[in-house]
Amino acid sequence: MAPSTASLEDFHSYILVTGANSGLGYSTCCRLIDEFLRTRPSSHSLRLIITTRDKTKSHDTIAKLKDHIFRARRQHKIHEQSPLVAKIYLQAEQVDLCNLRSVQNLAKKLLHALPKLDTIILNAGLGGFAGVDWLLVAWTILTDFPKSVTCPTFKLHHVGQVTGPQETSFSASAGGRQPELGTVFCSNVFGHYMLVHGIAPLLSNSTATPGRVVWVGTLEAYSSVFSTSDIQALKSSSAYESSKRLTDVLALSSSLVSTQPFVRKFLPPPRDHRPPRQYVTHPGICATNMVPLNWILFYLMTAVFYFARWVGSPWHPVTPYKGACAPVWVALASQEELDGLEENEGAGKWGSGTNFQGEERVTRTEVQGWGLGGTVGDNVGLPKRKRPREAEDLTEEGREQFELLGRECWELMERLREEWEGLLGDDD
Repeated sequence: MAPSTASLEDFHSYILVTGANSGLGYSTCCRLIDEFLRTRPSSHSLRLIITTRDKTKSHDTIAKLKDHIFRARRQHKIHEQSPLVAKIYLQAEQVDLCNLRSVQNLAKKLLHALPKLDTIILNAGLGGFAGVDWLLVAWTILTDFPKSVTCPTFKLHHVGQVTGPQETSFSASAGGRQPELGTVFCSNVFGHYMLVHGIAPLLSNSTATPGRVVWVGTLEAYSSVFSTSDIQALKSSSAYESSKRLTDVLALSSSLVSTQPFVRKFLPPPRDHRPPRQYVTHPGICATNMVPLNWILFYLMTAVFYFARWVGSPWHPVTPYKGACAPVWVALASQEELDGLEENEGAGKWGSGTNFQGEERVTRTEVQGWGLGGTVGDNVGLPKRKRPREAEDLTEEGREQFELLGRECWELMERLREEWEGLLGDDD
């Protein structure tokens, strides 16, 4: 008897990575290809959908990924005519996450072009950094070296940056002026949020396992710089860190009973199988061009990162490829493994770490107000070198406050989504 269409579809994986043209995004794509070739049988195929901001970047990225597939094939000693190699498909799309019409158009295109989406890795983003305070760099390195190169406080930020005018169906909002959207907030959180909601039916079509939404966070997601009264961080001098704290809160609270009235509006659950799941990861500390540095300072920064690893830091993969370990693991791990870990230890923030030799590993990471898995006492006694800045032992009160914060964030994000969907209308 021939296998059913549903069972055949289960052998085809569809994964989308945003911001795939450089740095962590490109390395995530390379690592996805490598891990897929290494772990999947030849009967399985991967369609890797990448997004960049323009066609030139898409073209260049596809060319580089094809070269990577060729090198991976030789490394794994896979014959040129192997059916496995023939079943790695690349697809490029363009989107500007700070342009909500562009986000809307991509979602509509994907709904018509794909049968399902197993995983979306939300990697793209902006730092909004203006530079670094070099005096503070020197002081913190001399007085607290491990923390200074793991959870730095010396980066300078642009304040109050907003996106350009959005292309709406109306000339102005009801108040006579279009609402402002913070650039870093929109690029790192809200653009992704709108995209995921737009393609929710594709994530729900993943029947073998629930669709996965993989947020890419950071070790620098400080609770002290985040406020729901300024959820877009328009008044903040730490817009990047604020956006990443919001990412942590949204992902880790997404399965709580108190947030379900809003989560179910964001990702409507399918009728006959499990709804999509949300996870949060981070790449550790990697040498990328997110902070503007000249080439001399870039290589000096890289050397300092290696030194931090050699003196005991567990959070310095250094290279973006090693930093991609956690998001790729979450994307490709079996659902049974993920469910088992969360059932035993609670939902966690999965980070890319290394040992002294640079061997990668995925490690739970402490989140203020949540601990390691949302269980009081689960982060007591952790070695100081493994704890992010501002880490505190989780208490009942802190856990309750985190849950309240999660519900408030989900409510605000859903309100903002509905407001902007009303303004955008339908351009068909």
